Amino acid sequence: MNRAWSPFNVTSVVAGFAFLYIPILLLIIYSFNESKLVTVWAGFSVKWYAAAFANEALVSAAWVTLRVALVSATAATILGTLAALALAKFTRFRGRFLFSGMVYAPLVMPEVITGLSLLLLFVAMNVDRGIETVIMAHITFSMCFVAVVVQSRLAGLDRSLEEAALDLGATPIRAFFSVTLPIIAPAVLAGWMLAFTLSLDDLVIAQFNSGPGATTLPMKIFSQVRLGVTPEINAVCTILVGLVASGVIIASVTMKRRDVRRMRAEQLAARG
Repeated sequence: MNRAWSPFNVTSVVAGFAFLYIPILLLIIYSFNESKLVTVWAGFSVKWYAAAFANEALVSAAWVTLRVALVSATAATILGTLAALALAKFTRFRGRFLFSGMVYAPLVMPEVITGLSLLLLFVAMNVDRGIETVIMAHITFSMCFVAVVVQSRLAGLDRSLEEAALDLGATPIRAFFSVTLPIIAPAVLAGWMLAFTLSLDDLVIAQFNSGPGATTLPMKIFSQVRLGVTPEINAVCTILVGLVASGVIIASVTMKRRDVRRMRAEQLAARG
C-alpha cells in the first residue's frame, strides 16, 4: 500500500474534511426544514427561502454587503496588484522594508486591532461612519491578500517577455497591459475573488466602522443569531454558500479553459 495513503493519513483527511464540511451540510439540509425548530426535522419545505426574500431588513443588508464587497474587492485588487509590482520589480529602494511591512501587516494583525485602529482614525478625522468607511476598512485589510497572491505569480514571471516588448517600442504601460497583465491575470482574478469573499465574510471590522444605513449581512445575521438560530438564517447562509461555490467553480473552469487554449497555441506554434 502506498505510504501516502496509509490508514492514519486517510483517517486524518476524512476527519478533517468531516469537521469542516459536515456543519455546512447540516446547515444546508435544515434550511429546507418545514419546522421552525432547527434541530427537529418535520419535512421538506422551501418556505424559509421565500421568507428570507420577503424580509426587507435581510434583503437590504444583503445589497449593502454586495455593494461593499464589489467596490472594496475591485479597489483592493488594483492597489494590491500595484503593491505587488512594486515589491517584485523594485527589489531595492529606500523604505522597501517599511513598505513591505505595511503591506503585510494586516495579514497577521488581529481583526479587533485593525477595526479599532480604523475606527480611531475615522473619529480623529471627523469622518461620519457609513458605507464609505466600511469600504475603506475592507480595502485596507484585503489588499494585502491580493498583494501576496499576485507577488507569488510575479516571482515566476519571465522578465524577458516584457523586455522584448520594450525593445520593440512598447511603452512600459503598454507592455504591462499587453504582456504582463495577461500572464498574471489568473492571479489577479484569484486575488479579487479572495478579497470579495473576505469582504462578504467580515463581521468584526465592519461592526467597528459601520454607521446608520451600513448594516452588512454578517452583522444582521449575528444580531439575529444572538436571539436564536432560525431556518430563515439557514436559508440565507445556504444562498451565500451557493454563490461563493458557484464563483469558485466558474473561475476554476474559466482558468482551466484558458490554460488549455494556451497549451494548444504553444503546441501549434512549436509545430509551425
